Amino acid sequence: MAADRFDIDARLAGPYSSVPEARPRPVIGITGNYGGAECRLAEAYYKSVARAGGVPVVLPPLADTAAIAAALDRLDGLLLSGGADINPLFCGEEPQPALRSINSERDAAELLTVRLACNRRLPLLGICRGVQTLAVALGGRVAQDISTTATVKHSQDADRSEPTHSVTLAGGSTLASIYGTGRLLVNSFHHQAVADCGPLLRVAATAADGTVEAVESADFKPILGVQWHPECMAEGAPLFAWLAAQAESYRRAREVHSRVLTLDSHCDTPMLFAAGARFEHRDPRLLVDLHKMADGRQDATVMVAYLPQPKPGEDFRSLVGFPVGGPKAYADLIFDKIEAIAETAKGHVAIARTPAGLAENKRRGLKSIMRGIENGLALEGDPANVEHFARRGAVYITLCHNGDNDLCDSARGCRTHGGVSRLGARVIAEMNRLGVMVDLSHASEESFYDALDISRLPIVCSHSSARALCDHPRNLTDDQMRALAASGGVAQITFYHGFLRSGGQATVVDALAHLDHAVSVMGIDHVGIGTDFDGDGGVPGMACSADCMDFTRRLLARRYSEDDIRLIWGGNFVRLMAQVQAAAGTNQWQDK
Repeated sequence: MAADRFDIDARLAGPYSSVPEARPRPVIGITGNYGGAECRLAEAYYKSVARAGGVPVVLPPLADTAAIAAALDRLDGLLLSGGADINPLFCGEEPQPALRSINSERDAAELLTVRLACNRRLPLLGICRGVQTLAVALGGRVAQDISTTATVKHSQDADRSEPTHSVTLAGGSTLASIYGTGRLLVNSFHHQAVADCGPLLRVAATAADGTVEAVESADFKPILGVQWHPECMAEGAPLFAWLAAQAESYRRAREVHSRVLTLDSHCDTPMLFAAGARFEHRDPRLLVDLHKMADGRQDATVMVAYLPQPKPGEDFRSLVGFPVGGPKAYADLIFDKIEAIAETAKGHVAIARTPAGLAENKRRGLKSIMRGIENGLALEGDPANVEHFARRGAVYITLCHNGDNDLCDSARGCRTHGGVSRLGARVIAEMNRLGVMVDLSHASEESFYDALDISRLPIVCSHSSARALCDHPRNLTDDQMRALAASGGVAQITFYHGFLRSGGQATVVDALAHLDHAVSVMGIDHVGIGTDFDGDGGVPGMACSADCMDFTRRLLARRYSEDDIRLIWGGNFVRLMAQVQAAAGTNQWQDK
């Protein structure tokens, strides 16, 4: 035994003992076992986490939702340890005769912990019972006993460091990428296994008899679970290194979000208010609600009053879910409802109208809602209504939607005007005068270039992507992007699958490719994010507001700097908004 083990003074006198580490290590929570009125944890778990570069913290099995949430808010990763069977009642099943002992202290606590950790996109590694906990918590099912179906012995008497059977890793899986192989030799000490992964997980490894030996996220989340005990094997180190690396990435993104204002320039959430959706609740009908914004550490969103464009012969009132007199009244009603939810969630969210208001809300720990109008139809052909909506706090007006209106031609229209109409030119001039940004998403190319010429201030495309990567008339060509950047404007990349990929399922990888392309064409000072959440926007990996910080993790992994991320996550949009509002020189732009 080394002599310095007993020399505490020598340890304290080390070269870095009196100063913080240059880079704080990620904090990884480990769920503790329970027995004999004690919280217990095998040493191999916390020593493996420490060796991988994490700081291990034991989480006692306490089924207190508020306490769990508070603990998770301080963690960068989570390890689910092994232990006894899960009560089958949590799966809606009765106990089978082969069921062994359950641990009632752990079940509810760990199932709550997993659900809350997944909401926060916290990196997760489950081991043995832990992989079964993942499955049950996320909508899957556990086989209570596999002894009658297994042809491989899954519960061994060998030492835990001894490999006892092989597993085949799924091609393209995270597990296969970690080990760089398709086959592993593992230990085995279980009589239960995952029977059904559920909708959020997929099989990552199987034994020779088909028993599920590992699962992982099916939609780009940092979630992995294995049935064996890697903490007892030398070959287990890569799994803990994966968890520590994911936790470090999470820690970095969390710090960036603490310093950077994160703003999504376009969501259609108010469309769902007619169906009774509740922003202040965790509402499964919404991609943007207060809980999801908190989970993703998103500071602000621009909620729009979306007005569908009637086709010839259609009545506007038949297209919306509220009995209103016309487009202007409908837009006013949506603004009223946005103000109402801000009042309901007072103390957590506030309306913002200016860059200063956004900054103040972030300082106070409040989420910000800004308001916009999608479709100049709301003006009802009267440029004077621009002032009405400016005074109500509309930060931008999208000139048209899917179909030509009286202001301009749409990308999905019939070239009614050949670009911007005379009325549209008057409206643009009025928007410049009153400090309302001109939004050219949805406009035809002719309308885009006309508006660029007419407007004396830069314009924004609040939710558009790159036509070079997806040939859709709603997307911007490289020439449009260059012209927009040259005039000082900003393009906000959107996550609607049809604008990201021409065929097949678009994912966050496609969204990142569009962002990278826009940056390469326009420069970092002219690109941002407008998700179109709740308006058909959202793809696997960036499916709702809860994924915002995970998107930042991906930006960091692509070597975007914090300053770059500040510009992408709203800095460019806010700069343009400040410029347009300052040029107006009017007093309606006050946060109230």
